[in-house]
Amino acid sequence: MSITSTPLTDRASWKSLEAHYQVIQATHLRDLFAADPARGSRFTAEALGIYLDYSKNRVTDETLGLLIKLAEESGLKAKIDAMFQGEKINITENRAVLHVALRAAPGESIILDGVDVVPEVHAVLDKMASFSDRIRSGEWKGHTGKPIKNIVNIGIGGSDLGPVMAYEALRHYSRRDLVFRFVSNIDGTDFVEATIDLDPEETLFIVASKTFTTLETMTNARSARDWSLASLKDPAAVAKHFVALSTNAEEVTKFGIDTANMFGFWDWVGGRYSMDSAIGLSTMLAIGPDNFRAMLDGFHQVDEHFRTTPLEQNLPVLMGLLAIWYNNFFGAQTVAVLPYEQYLKRFPAYLQQLTMESNGKHVTLGGSEVNYQTGPIYWGEPGTNGQHSFYQLIHQGTKLIPCDFIAFTRALNPIGRHHDLLLANVFAQAEALAFGKTSAEVAAEGTPARLVPHKTFEGNRPSNTIMVDELTPSSLGKLVALYEHSVFTQGAIWDIDSFDQWGVELGKVLAQRIIPELENTEVGSLTHDSSTNLLIERYRSGRTANV
Repeated sequence: MSITSTPLTDRASWKSLEAHYQVIQATHLRDLFAADPARGSRFTAEALGIYLDYSKNRVTDETLGLLIKLAEESGLKAKIDAMFQGEKINITENRAVLHVALRAAPGESIILDGVDVVPEVHAVLDKMASFSDRIRSGEWKGHTGKPIKNIVNIGIGGSDLGPVMAYEALRHYSRRDLVFRFVSNIDGTDFVEATIDLDPEETLFIVASKTFTTLETMTNARSARDWSLASLKDPAAVAKHFVALSTNAEEVTKFGIDTANMFGFWDWVGGRYSMDSAIGLSTMLAIGPDNFRAMLDGFHQVDEHFRTTPLEQNLPVLMGLLAIWYNNFFGAQTVAVLPYEQYLKRFPAYLQQLTMESNGKHVTLGGSEVNYQTGPIYWGEPGTNGQHSFYQLIHQGTKLIPCDFIAFTRALNPIGRHHDLLLANVFAQAEALAFGKTSAEVAAEGTPARLVPHKTFEGNRPSNTIMVDELTPSSLGKLVALYEHSVFTQGAIWDIDSFDQWGVELGKVLAQRIIPELENTEVGSLTHDSSTNLLIERYRSGRTANV
């Protein structure tokens, strides 16, 4: 895959979008809807049970046409094909990017360095399924002969955020007689609170670390081993109460885990794209192999949609292009993701890593400093909680915050009027953001003149509404893949590497230098900056004083 030669801001479509923005920036959504009675149906796209209403965006047919041209000039289609064909598009690590292979159907073929990786993927899935069936049936016994009732996933980053989000999202489908906990923070409180009420004889730990050397994960894993053996005594018990998601057989063996219970994955899967690999073992244990495979099928359906659908009807492409429109032309710095579904309460946190670790980059694929904004900040909370928290700023603040509303037609837990009230709020919020309330309308209600400015809503705040029939394993896979490929679209146009994450490394390196300085006060003179030196010294003295 060749790197696009023309810099982004020199492309004809970019310059046309700059000129177009000057014309459209002051146009209000009220006027766009008034001028086009069919706008609410024309500016929509639907596929695979996902309905995307993007009519409440500050765009016209011309805007969309220019954005599509930008995608074409940026070589988006060729870059999509390069990813699916196993080309090493993660150029700084010389790696392919094949999370799409994790959900390829049996019999499909994806070739990497002359090897079809799909059979390898399904071999691991089959091994996971067999293990899950043994745990869920009670066939697998702990060291003292008791079945496993508690599963604790130990990981961090993509080895935690994906499994946590998927467990919470699919809790409706999970085994309620099994307890699931997740430990990621190196803060000892995280481990203590996760295990405080568990019985070691009935607890299984899943240690998720590709290298089995990740500082946070292995620190927590060693604490878990100590916690287990304090009760079980026999080191041989580790093999019955720990499994590994890793590729480092030597370190796994040293830890005491039987490599027969090591589930592998590949360097062509980035951590934030790995929830449907062996990293999803806790998800499979919770919802069962059949539901896990249904989730994979949902991913795969969107993969194929992204790969084959024309850009102007392509759901992830449209979402990615709209994100670029606001980020690069309107200067919007954030995107709010607002799922009106309590089970998706961890979805915004999951998207934070997916989007910001992928596209938080400041140089192009060729190594040149960018002269435009790249990845926006993603954030959010489930509705209706957010309405009583931060929506005030979205409605009447000084910042433009595009919003993604996510809603489901059918409730998994129908109680009285609850779901009707929930969905009424989705539609009302999107309507209020788009159209607002003019000062004349406020005054006509008899509002005192001094309060009119306070009660006026500017409107013209853009949003997408994503509607799905029901939250199922399949539809969760579709939603995640939708955002994965939107992220890809944005990165492809910004001409950045969306699949490395060098920005997380420097702090890790410095921490390794500081650790011995905290643990051993005999270490020679501190050589950091004056602030860091004083913080270290303050910690040392405070820790000593508390002993």
